[in-house]
Amino acid sequence: MQAPVSGQHAPSKLERGLEGFLFKSRWLMAPFYVGLIVSLAVLLFKFVLLLWENVVHLPTAKESDIILGVLSLIDVCLTGNLVLIVVFSGYENFVSRIDPGGHPDWPEWMTKVDFAGLKQKLLASIVAISAIQLLKAFMNLDAGYDSVKLAWLVGVHMTFVVSTVMLALSDRWSGGH
Repeated sequence: MQAPVSGQHAPSKLERGLEGFLFKSRWLMAPFYVGLIVSLAVLLFKFVLLLWENVVHLPTAKESDIILGVLSLIDVCLTGNLVLIVVFSGYENFVSRIDPGGHPDWPEWMTKVDFAGLKQKLLASIVAISAIQLLKAFMNLDAGYDSVKLAWLVGVHMTFVVSTVMLALSDRWSGGH
């Protein structure tokens, strides 16, 4: 046992036990990440259904319908990317280190995203998803899209954009990346 540094107190057995318990409680997050992997499988199912629908309607689809279909696929794909970012970064930052050794195709970023980077990646993904929803709404204007709903979509998107910029600026000003 190390002697306490000057000005520090020696932790009691109770304090060490409590700290050990708190440290081990991080494993309670693991089932959340497993649940997110299940949700990734649900997204894959939805992606396959959307792809099938686009392929089946291809012969009679207008160009705008094809573009909207592709945007829907991109939307689901970006959401899947968002889930992966949360799973890997969250697990690495809050539960346990992941050893990429022995995995030659392991993406380098997965073990290097800190909490500030995670927040920025999350918000950037949300902005991209919001932008796709907005673009889909603009492409459906001729179908009698509700202008109030469109205004809400623009307002929500701008809120995400401003929030992302504010977060990036605050991270930069505080010495983050």
